[in-house]
Amino acid sequence: MEPLPEPKRLVLIGATGSIGQSTLEVIRANRSSLELVGIAAHSNADQLDAIATEFGVRHQSLYARDGLQGLIDLATLDEADVVLIAAVGTVGLRPALAAMEAGKDVALASKEILVLAGEYVMAEAKRHNCRVLPIDSEHNAIFQCLEGCPQPKHVRRLILTASGGSFRNWTTEQMAAIQPADALKHPNWSMGPKITVDSSTMANKGLEMIEARWLFDVAPGQIDVVIHPQSIVHSMVEYVDGSILAQLSPPSMTFAIQHALLHPDRAPGVTQSLDFTQALQLDFLPPDAGRFPCLRLAREAMVRGGAAPGIFNAANEVAVAAFLAERLAFLDIPHVVEETLQTVDPEVGESLDDLLEIEAEARHRARAITARFAQAKRCSSRNLS
Repeated sequence: MEPLPEPKRLVLIGATGSIGQSTLEVIRANRSSLELVGIAAHSNADQLDAIATEFGVRHQSLYARDGLQGLIDLATLDEADVVLIAAVGTVGLRPALAAMEAGKDVALASKEILVLAGEYVMAEAKRHNCRVLPIDSEHNAIFQCLEGCPQPKHVRRLILTASGGSFRNWTTEQMAAIQPADALKHPNWSMGPKITVDSSTMANKGLEMIEARWLFDVAPGQIDVVIHPQSIVHSMVEYVDGSILAQLSPPSMTFAIQHALLHPDRAPGVTQSLDFTQALQLDFLPPDAGRFPCLRLAREAMVRGGAAPGIFNAANEVAVAAFLAERLAFLDIPHVVEETLQTVDPEVGESLDDLLEIEAEARHRARAITARFAQAKRCSSRNLS
């Protein structure tokens, strides 16, 4: 009898968030294949301790206590094989690069990392002979649809699907009155607050376009987006002969996480699969550019290149945070993003520090723009009262 293979040893950065919790669900169902050796969270010490106790984890870090170095130390643990980055925003960039330098594969859920520094990150992965495994359901779907296609010239385009968010059928007048509580009710997915708002503005799909551009080394013109309200087809690949391959599964992140962590192996899923004995409706329609200006802005940033995608992301993060704090109107989110893109120079040098410097400038500028819109919102509220 052949001995059982050793389990993959995993470091999970962002263990207490939505992706982190789904990852723990996958590990529970695959104890013989996956072993959790390190965990990190932002500040929830009690929950992190509970995870450590359940999974017997010896190495843990709190970002609020240990800072960035604590994450880097985890990402470079000798015993780790794979580092899953699920921290919100770009805080996982340095740990991801450190993991690659240490020879680890990186499973990436934090799309903002590739938006800010995709070309640099993918070059580092190639230099250190590491795999970047996509955790986003759309990119994992494309990853699966591209398996068995060794020739990039055979790919015509990548088609990212989008639910359209909570307000895909709302009028402009209705959208003007959207409150944070409204935006946090996604019709299909259970996600964190920031990404749920991004789904409603389709900024999330814009970020995913940029991520796909670097993950799969395709030109901006080879990436399209289609609205698919059911969130069952997670993305598609069209080949030059007109054939289209799609990946289908119910809207649960456990499918993509399990595929990425076990790749190239597979195991029974932790979530019920599709039942084709029941009626199943799949709808597809083009996104409304007027309703979703963030999608247009993201494409323009992707085409422009340089630091423009990072500027887009930084401005969007600032604007969404202000909206969630009830300081900015929902419809002003794209205005903040567009004005920031217009006022921050995206020309950048070749170093990572150059990118980070421009991103910091974009955040500073976006905060000033947001403050102006917030002041106008307060004045409008007083006039109406």
